[in-house]
Amino acid sequence: MIRLLLLFIAGLAACSQHKNPVVSFNDLKWIDLAHSYDSATLYWPNNRKGFEHVTEAEGKTSSGYYYSSYSICTPEHGGTHLDAPIHFTENKLTVDQLPLSSLTGTAVVIDVSRKALANHDYQVSIEDIENWEKENNRIPDNTIILFRTGYGQFYPNREKYFGTPKTGLGAIPELHFPGIFPATTQWLVEKRNIKALGLDTPSLDYGQSKEFKTHQILLGSNKPGFENLANLDQLPLKGIYIVALPMKIAKGSGAPLRIIATLIPQ
Repeated sequence: MIRLLLLFIAGLAACSQHKNPVVSFNDLKWIDLAHSYDSATLYWPNNRKGFEHVTEAEGKTSSGYYYSSYSICTPEHGGTHLDAPIHFTENKLTVDQLPLSSLTGTAVVIDVSRKALANHDYQVSIEDIENWEKENNRIPDNTIILFRTGYGQFYPNREKYFGTPKTGLGAIPELHFPGIFPATTQWLVEKRNIKALGLDTPSLDYGQSKEFKTHQILLGSNKPGFENLANLDQLPLKGIYIVALPMKIAKGSGAPLRIIATLIPQ
């Protein structure tokens, strides 16, 4: 799969260069957009469990060689993860049903960090995207959109990242972090035919959302969402190729996500 993706990227480079079309796979720079899973992994405040990593075996065996094996337990939604369409819409795609074409492709980064860091309840607007397009041209159909709010720098500090250090149901009313305005999501789905949305906050919807309309709109269109992304500050605004492969959980509403990006040679 990865080899096919690299061949595709090389083809993109050949089309853009018109000369010297050979691209060495070893020269491609990959950027990890996922946080590690460990005891510090952040989950929604009302999740009853966090990440558990239990030692089943570790150390020298009776035959003299080293051997280790562990078991893990995690909620579907926490850390860097994927939201599958069925998460908020009945009879839509589950994690294992998502086609690979929905999880790979060209991407752009829209930086709203100046506004988001100044307003914990900021919601990305249509104007933010239109302003980006004025500088970078129209977003092509089937593009993965990543919003950089700047909140990735706070992970895994729960208080700074979620807006409250509390956990449990009592924390929900005190959540304050940026998200995507529902009207913006509707516009992206209808006017730009986007492939997926992702951002560096705990949720596609802002912290004070009560109805999670952005989730309903995006997932209701059978398009996945990526949450709690890392290292978006290491990406340019465009010329990006994304590979976002979740754990293939049968009937899953979400899954831990290993998402990586490379720069398309120009």
